[in-house]
Amino acid sequence: MLTAEQLITLLGLEPHPEGGYYRETYRSDEIIGKGALPERYTRNRSCGTAIYYLLAPETFSAIHRIKTDEIYHFYLGDPVELVQLLPDGSGCNVMLGNDIAAGAQVQTVVSREAWHGSRLAEGGNYALLGTTVAPGFEFADVEIGRRSDLIRRYPSFRDTIVALTRHEC
Repeated sequence: MLTAEQLITLLGLEPHPEGGYYRETYRSDEIIGKGALPERYTRNRSCGTAIYYLLAPETFSAIHRIKTDEIYHFYLGDPVELVQLLPDGSGCNVMLGNDIAAGAQVQTVVSREAWHGSRLAEGGNYALLGTTVAPGFEFADVEIGRRSDLIRRYPSFRDTIVALTRHEC
């Protein structure tokens, strides 16, 4: 069985600003003009993008949101807890993994309006995921959640919010 370090090397992954490791694997060369996009986009966009994303025990994906729906794909490794905090003040936890009979999902969609973050399930060694975004992802679209604001809005998720935020921004 491969290790996280081997996968990082074999796949050419780099540290991701939100946490974990990643490599963009696809960026469409077709462009959607700003005028054809919803107002939330301030410039032209690639039609779509995809990445590999790896979580290891010492990493997590900080709670954030982007301007586009994001499709998560589970490839291999240990289960991943994905929290989604929804605009109406509710939230949910999705377990990404290969034990479908136990309720794990191999693919899930996070709405552009949802705050979300993820971490390995307890005891996990690594998980290799992917995400797909259309129109394409741009780092300028990322909004990192402020711990105090998220706790105030989603008090029942306090412990998860503390675990998936680095510090007060």
